[in-house]
Amino acid sequence: MTSLDFPGWSDAQLARVEQALHRWVPADAPAGLGEAMRYAVLDGGKRARPLLVLAACEAVRGNDQAALRAACAVELIHAYSLVHDDMPCMDNDVLRRGKPTVHVRFGEAQALLAGDALQALAFELLTPGDGSVPEAMQAALCRLLARAAGSGGMAGGQAIDLASVGKPLSEPQLRGMHRLKTGALLQGSVRMGAACAPQGVGEAALAALDDYGAAVGLAFQVVDDILDVTADSAALGKTAGKDAAADKPTYVSLLGLDASRALARELLAQAHRALDASGLPDAGRLRALADLVVQRNR
Repeated sequence: MTSLDFPGWSDAQLARVEQALHRWVPADAPAGLGEAMRYAVLDGGKRARPLLVLAACEAVRGNDQAALRAACAVELIHAYSLVHDDMPCMDNDVLRRGKPTVHVRFGEAQALLAGDALQALAFELLTPGDGSVPEAMQAALCRLLARAAGSGGMAGGQAIDLASVGKPLSEPQLRGMHRLKTGALLQGSVRMGAACAPQGVGEAALAALDDYGAAVGLAFQVVDDILDVTADSAALGKTAGKDAAADKPTYVSLLGLDASRALARELLAQAHRALDASGLPDAGRLRALADLVVQRNR
């Protein structure tokens, strides 16, 4: 298959992920917790991370059922991180995915618990007891997701971000922060898709997929920084201009708008070169996803 049929593939995969999330995120969790969990994750978002999992799995001809669970798990981790990041103790935001943030809608305590529950549910999804995912694969997927989300990944990057408010950062420092805060989970999504290959993936192909994931992960954040100053809140579904208002270091504040756009294009070229080096015959979806990340307007 080629990237030419990407829109149809993307629509079909997004529908699968949405249906699975509707099925797996419980509505009956106690004391309204299920409602807050479902509000946080359903019917919104770009679902870039699930698509990366599924495209990488396709590229290595992996276990599709494992990939669907991994795709939903990584989206649950992403959703929990947004719930917590939006709270007053961190970014104090009131708009997410075009609607009030979870703590605005349900209160801070319920938002905190919803995030906790979504994080736990992610790992539950990766460990089914029905034999559909081999136990060794379950362990590998859990390890990859934990590393991407923890202190050496997303959470560590968020800690650096909070500690950097009002402070000048060099480009290498900013890049290092974003490789953790945003890039780790996106790169981890690619790694998780590759981990769904029953016979594993060759070292050269795996290294190339890692390079691809790193380039796409950083490009995603660079484009986010660009959109924060060029798009309005209605288009973004979240508060525009909040990084500048909070005096946070961004690629635009450090390099300027034109240089940031040039960097995004170079990262896209790096992603394409990595796929060319991978030798994988079914990498067209990954190529199209890289294009989508850089060319998006929200």
